[in-house]
Amino acid sequence: MKDSVKKVVLAYSGGLDTSVILKWLQVEYGCEVVTFTADLGQGEELGPARDKAVLMGVPDHHIYIDDLREEFVRDFVFPMMRANARYEGDYLLGTSIARPLISKRLIEIAAETGADAIAHGATGKGNDQVRFELSAYALNPDIKVIAPWREWDLTSRTRLIEWAEQHQIPVPKDKRGESPFSTDANLLHTSSEGKVLEDPWDETPDYVYSRTVNPEDAPDAPEYITIDFEKGDGVALNGEAMSPATLLAALNDLGRKHGIGRLDLVENRFVGMKSRGMYETPGGEIYARAHRGIESITLDRGAAHLKDELMPKYAELIYNGFWFSPEREMLQAAIDHSQELVSGTVRLKLYKGLASVVGRKSPNSLYSEKVVTFEDDAGAYDQKDAAGFIKLNALRLRLLGQRRG
Repeated sequence: MKDSVKKVVLAYSGGLDTSVILKWLQVEYGCEVVTFTADLGQGEELGPARDKAVLMGVPDHHIYIDDLREEFVRDFVFPMMRANARYEGDYLLGTSIARPLISKRLIEIAAETGADAIAHGATGKGNDQVRFELSAYALNPDIKVIAPWREWDLTSRTRLIEWAEQHQIPVPKDKRGESPFSTDANLLHTSSEGKVLEDPWDETPDYVYSRTVNPEDAPDAPEYITIDFEKGDGVALNGEAMSPATLLAALNDLGRKHGIGRLDLVENRFVGMKSRGMYETPGGEIYARAHRGIESITLDRGAAHLKDELMPKYAELIYNGFWFSPEREMLQAAIDHSQELVSGTVRLKLYKGLASVVGRKSPNSLYSEKVVTFEDDAGAYDQKDAAGFIKLNALRLRLLGQRRG
């Protein structure tokens, strides 16, 4: 494939690994490299990534640094949140949901620049290689994908640093020692895994956490907030209208303050192994609780329960990299249809690691105080009707009982 690649678009962070990949592509493939750095709200200064690319010979017109925060939350995070998606019941899919957007932009830039291929820095052991490449092939079936970690022999941190030094790539001092864990961050979450987290019996050291205060050290007084929803999407915080990314960022600040959104998880990777990760999703956890809160009064039981049955499959599709698959799009259409009347306001109590729904109201509420009350319901519900309802539902159980004798 090397002879056929003249130009490649690299998903580039500016860190040691992708800087080595950039030079390796220039050396091993002898091709032009276009760098793409996505601002997904990871909270890092992206200027150094541009400077480093320039230092390594990438012309300015081949350096792309794109602010994708609004698109990320509006077109990827919010649609996923409409489904209440949690992989294996817990994980809010913070890394998984970012990959299809990065792949989408890689393919777009390849088309804009006439590139033959794209490249990424995901290893051959993880899920991200699958997510990047399934998305890329869905959007451009003919694209070539270069995954250096599956090709080169730089199989250790020492070898990587030696190669970098041989090719005059700056190596930060903090990269020379063995990294205690690896991280990935965006506006939705920060994930940490490896090294000090590899033994699932050991508690996560406090220094691993970067997005949340220790819940034990959070304020001793609870804080109450409201989130307004329209058609299943958050539109305002405490009555103030906000864009999707602005809303999530504000919730992140609240979640950080109150120690909300920590998750220690052993999960099943798509590639077959189990891995232990620590996730911090402060704003996402608050938002997810609020969304279920507004659904509780606006969704019919049948629709709500069907959504809960579909959710594990939907979450698995995102985790496994099938965002651009027809089955995910089919599920999304059903989920989005269910959200047409999911509008209203949720009140939450934030306190020492917990986001608790304590109030909800909606012009589309199906909750009837008149029907549910223990006081005189003035004929809204005839309790005698329950006898026939129970008898009909008990009929098959009684027949089974009679057969058993």
